[in-house]
Amino acid sequence: MPSAPARPVRPLRGVRILSLALNLPGPAALLRCRAMGATCVKLEPPARASAPAGSTGDPMSHYSRTAYEAMHQGIKVLVADLKTDKGRALLQRELERADVLLTSFRPSALNKLGLGWKELHQRYPQLSMVAIFGAVGAQAEEPGHDLTYMAENGLITGLELPPTLYADMGGALLATEAVLQARLQQLQTGKSVRLAVALSEAAAWLARPRPWGVVDTGTAVGGGHAGYRVYPCKNGRVALAALEPHFAAALAELAGLKDASVAAMFKPETHAAVAAFLAGKTRRQLDVLATSRDIPLHTL
Repeated sequence: MPSAPARPVRPLRGVRILSLALNLPGPAALLRCRAMGATCVKLEPPARASAPAGSTGDPMSHYSRTAYEAMHQGIKVLVADLKTDKGRALLQRELERADVLLTSFRPSALNKLGLGWKELHQRYPQLSMVAIFGAVGAQAEEPGHDLTYMAENGLITGLELPPTLYADMGGALLATEAVLQARLQQLQTGKSVRLAVALSEAAAWLARPRPWGVVDTGTAVGGGHAGYRVYPCKNGRVALAALEPHFAAALAELAGLKDASVAAMFKPETHAAVAAFLAGKTRRQLDVLATSRDIPLHTL
């Protein structure tokens, strides 16, 4: 009999997170925390008069209402103008109830709001803080965005935009990790902590295989191995990842190759043979072969 599905692990059950973070990284992190059982509250500024109809004070609702709604499922959203006494009073009430504060303001903006760590820790000693910045140190005040952080870490290689927002989503993962670290600190020591997450460092982490040389041209995953490339097929493309010896052997057999050794998979004639084999197959045929012959590939 099939085993019963595992119950979801909710390590943040009982933890209340207050977020002031807008756009993508903060809300994406908050959504993940919600999935791990946290009670999540977000304070947003009022929508600007010039904003599109139906928008909120979070710019993401202007860029993509679909993304905004997806990231705020199960999140309690409150409107607070922090320039007013009423808005600051609401913020204070929520800070008193929260275990973790999530922000995405520059350090100077946090200080203007009275949310610098020293002042915050004195007033709310139970509260930990996860601050998302573009960069750390002196660069934390410099303007930047997902695209610029990817560019400075070598992840923009042409004129086309990347297919997704890697630095923002990587930053969201690091922010989620920081919330978990803060919670562990609270449980282990009874003390709160401030942790900073930089989107530039998230991009640097995603780019780490580049300085290691893992993806250099001609390496196993840099186009050198015939089993790890994107090829054209009869009615589309195929992302082939037959890198390990048993996968390479299955691919070589299909392509009519007698030698599937590591050295052979780097030879031009092997590349040519694999390319010719794939060019003559439809996506459907390749999908069937992937299943029947246990070859990792995905057709596009």
